[in-house]
Amino acid sequence: MIAKLKGLLDSQGEGWAVIDVGGVGYLLFASSRTLGRLPRPGEAVSLLVETHVREDHIHLYGFADAAERDWFRLLLTVQGIGSKVALALLSAFSPDDLARAIAAGDKTMLARAQGVGARLAGRLAQELKDKAAALSFPVSAQGGAVLAAGDGPLHDALSALINLGYRRVEAHAALLAVQAELGEGAPTPALLRAALKELGKESGR
Repeated sequence: MIAKLKGLLDSQGEGWAVIDVGGVGYLLFASSRTLGRLPRPGEAVSLLVETHVREDHIHLYGFADAAERDWFRLLLTVQGIGSKVALALLSAFSPDDLARAIAAGDKTMLARAQGVGARLAGRLAQELKDKAAALSFPVSAQGGAVLAAGDGPLHDALSALINLGYRRVEAHAALLAVQAELGEGAPTPALLRAALKELGKESGR
């Protein structure tokens, strides 16, 4: 099994790249994010590799970092997601953004990836929420916990922010940030005021 390739970039196109290793060209399928980080043809490159062996083919998938590779593996555990859709998700979202969307249960955001409909987005959010946390993937920029349904003041503040027009994933991340400052016992009004300030900072950047 090939786990890593280090050589020279021979060529690349939409969804693929060829790495020359000692005169042998290896075709790797990859996300647009990984492909965007590749050097110019002829320059040195190193990619982590996931090898899939089937009766009729051997496919190699390349990743610029371990986080993207691990998410690729995790996404394939969801029924209905194959390698093509997994790469589409990793092209549309960074590992951190994907983790935040799943943590927030943001099906609308997940459905933006090519090949992901509303039903599959819902399955993603449902099946991977616990798995992502168990594997210690970041669920927010601050590393906070997931806001569960009915989670008291936090849940009430989240609902209020969504009703004000903020996206679920943005509101979720802001509340996790302010909870770390205010403490777990903070009431809904205090959480809401602090989250609005946090969201204002983000929009002003």
